[in-house]
Amino acid sequence: MNDENTQAARANQTPGWSELWLKEDWWAVWIGLGFVLVAYALFASSNSGLEWIAVAPKKWATFSQLSADFAAKATRYLAQGGLFLVLFTFASWVLGHSPKKFIPSFILVYVLSVAINAAGAWDKASIYTLEPPLIALFLGLLISNALGLPRWLDAGFRVEFYVKTGIVLLGAGLPFTLILWAGPIAILQASIVSILTFGTIFFVGRKLGLERQLAATLGAGGAVCGVSAAIAIAGAVRAKKEHPPIAITLVVLYAIVFVFALPIIAKALHLPAGVGGAWVGTSEFADAAGLAAAQSYGQLAGTETGIAGTPEDAINAYTLIKVIGRDVWIGIWAFVLSVISIVYWEKSESGRRADAGQIWWRFPKFVVGFVLASLIVTLVVWKYPFADYSKSVKPILVAPLVSLRTWAFTFCFLSIGLTTRLREFAPAGSKPFWAFSAGVIINLILGYVLSVHVFGAHWTHLTH
Repeated sequence: MNDENTQAARANQTPGWSELWLKEDWWAVWIGLGFVLVAYALFASSNSGLEWIAVAPKKWATFSQLSADFAAKATRYLAQGGLFLVLFTFASWVLGHSPKKFIPSFILVYVLSVAINAAGAWDKASIYTLEPPLIALFLGLLISNALGLPRWLDAGFRVEFYVKTGIVLLGAGLPFTLILWAGPIAILQASIVSILTFGTIFFVGRKLGLERQLAATLGAGGAVCGVSAAIAIAGAVRAKKEHPPIAITLVVLYAIVFVFALPIIAKALHLPAGVGGAWVGTSEFADAAGLAAAQSYGQLAGTETGIAGTPEDAINAYTLIKVIGRDVWIGIWAFVLSVISIVYWEKSESGRRADAGQIWWRFPKFVVGFVLASLIVTLVVWKYPFADYSKSVKPILVAPLVSLRTWAFTFCFLSIGLTTRLREFAPAGSKPFWAFSAGVIINLILGYVLSVHVFGAHWTHLTH
């Protein structure tokens, strides 16, 4: 039986215990939680972590420094690549994919990802917005649309598998104590932005005639954390295959524009560093691009006379709003929209009464992994004050997991590019662009009002 028939047969099976090993969501949970549990055991027993296997290029200024770093870490890269290969190949085989096709394809993905992360580690990378996820996306698009690849290589370009694994690992970097440390203002501001941005994109999209599933996917991409949210919500509402790439393209388009525009505008307005960072956090759509913008403004603010605050203020404010406040909404939107889709949308389309049990079977299980990963790390860090967490726990336990998450997201962005044919977007027309742009306007205006006029005093004195 070929890959397509095997997958179709499994998709039609009645949900049950078998989904624990026959569903991609659960494999993402097992792989992501496996890393988290091993890291937890190492930290608890020997105060060590996964740093050795979570190898990544360090900052470099010259090619001789880069080559020396690779020479010193060659064994670690081979071990890391081999571990990823074994885990993803085994899972893909159980899910019905051919290892003969997956293995060479994933090796290509990993080798390109090493080069991409090396480029992102260049000490001038942030100046030119060369963040690894963005490099991965554009490199993939270039190869796919200008050069072309054999279709059989798509076996290893498992966009959803990689991003789901990354989302589980994302939970490890967001222990519940961070929500408490972020404080009510950061959570309140992020929640206001997430709800109103989603609502704007969704209802404008519907007015323009977009399908509910596409409007929801676009809304999540703008309201939460871009690519991750778009893919998560697309699965929750059973969006069409072409819907996530449309949302992802728009997220990346505006993310790139804002990387350059927001620091320049914030500087022209002489916003305090913390206020500028908060505005970036409420206006940017992608974590990597937002961090680059916050760092850029922090550097501008640090050298500009008359602008209060330090570069750290900008980065801290951005992190509280975007990485903590908005990203935690991914699980909330996935749950809410899966319920709405099953109980209301599909009932109105089919005329049949919805099966309440489908809420669980359809709920994105990797979100469960996200929550469990967060709980596991919370058990470790709850007794630490924030300063001790940053100094003692984060570098040993959390940082390696964040590094592994970066690898998974790099695989994802590269695979998005490698499987995206731009000509396939033509049938969607301009309506998704206008719907998403409406959310962009809300993000910019609302983010500015909240960051400058409503909570400005808080962000100005964030670290004082």
